[in-house]
Amino acid sequence: MKLAAMHLRQRDTVTCGPAVAVVAGALLDPAYREQLTGNAAGRAWFAGEQGRVHHQVNRVWPRKLGTTPMGVARAMSAHSGARGVRYRWRLCWGRRDAMADVLADVDAQWPVAMLVGRIIPRHWVLIVETKGDVLRCYEPSSGEVRSVDVAAVRGARLRGLGFPRAFAFVLPRRRHSNV
Repeated sequence: MKLAAMHLRQRDTVTCGPAVAVVAGALLDPAYREQLTGNAAGRAWFAGEQGRVHHQVNRVWPRKLGTTPMGVARAMSAHSGARGVRYRWRLCWGRRDAMADVLADVDAQWPVAMLVGRIIPRHWVLIVETKGDVLRCYEPSSGEVRSVDVAAVRGARLRGLGFPRAFAFVLPRRRHSNV
């Protein structure tokens, strides 16, 4: 899937989480991915699917406040469950965070969502690839795939993702882990 060429943008100011979940679902589930094309029909489906996902995962949480980490995990699990994997969320521990789980999961072709912000969490992006110490992130407000250094994530110095600090990750639950 040539994600960068598709320019998939979130439909409004509060659907970054659902946009990330829909793109993750397309990466995880070939049947779901068939709906997502670069043409007008695919973009219309993408906008409608963001609304459906937002409504589904935010039954209690006010939609005008975005999507919680639990909601994004639930939406991503809807497409990973067939492969026997559920998504969970965890906090980002800043400079102390080795991010070994995040890097290993992305290297193993599992997309990982990252919640970023400044003082409070505000925006979701999706880590779709690693190249050494560089993360390639789908950024839904622009529809672009942007590069950030792992050191910038740890040091709260992110650029190009709208906000400088990572707050949380949504990643596949490890089957055989002591974590």
